[in-house]
Amino acid sequence: MKVSTQKINWQRETIKWAVNLGSVLLCALLMFVRWPGMEMLGISPNWLLIWVVAWSVKRTPLEGAIAGLLLGLIQDALTNPDPSHGWGLVLTGVLTARIQKHKYVQEDIVSVALIVFGTVILNETVMAIQYSFWRDRILADTWLDHQRIALASAILTSLWAPAVYLPLNFWWQKQLKEDQQIS
Repeated sequence: MKVSTQKINWQRETIKWAVNLGSVLLCALLMFVRWPGMEMLGISPNWLLIWVVAWSVKRTPLEGAIAGLLLGLIQDALTNPDPSHGWGLVLTGVLTARIQKHKYVQEDIVSVALIVFGTVILNETVMAIQYSFWRDRILADTWLDHQRIALASAILTSLWAPAVYLPLNFWWQKQLKEDQQIS
């Protein structure tokens, strides 16, 4: 009986990891998709940021930071690593977890969309700061571009956030309930 319980636990853990990794892979691949309604001023939603927010809402700041770092490294590997996307995503993970821990917001779609909107602005600001240090561009041009990019990205990303958050949140809640029933 103990062997079958261990086998079931192993299978459950494998499925949980597969769903998490599969959802990250899907978000990473969506970065390259340009469907009608998914682009504004040449800017598309930040799918990996949505995933980090969805993950961090119910986790500790450390878990949010780790998720942000890993997804930042993935985004850097798939796009240009200079400047790094990791810094902004780490801040996103930490701040989302801290906001939720203080219960400033509830776990509904509107709250998540607002968190996503704010963290996209933060993430794009971190990118603009890095650009201003590492690029041979006029500083005023960098900040003018930042305003356009941050606003377009924040609007699109917050509108698409429920499409990622709702299924993942449902899955994670279901897994949490099953884990509590087993133990």
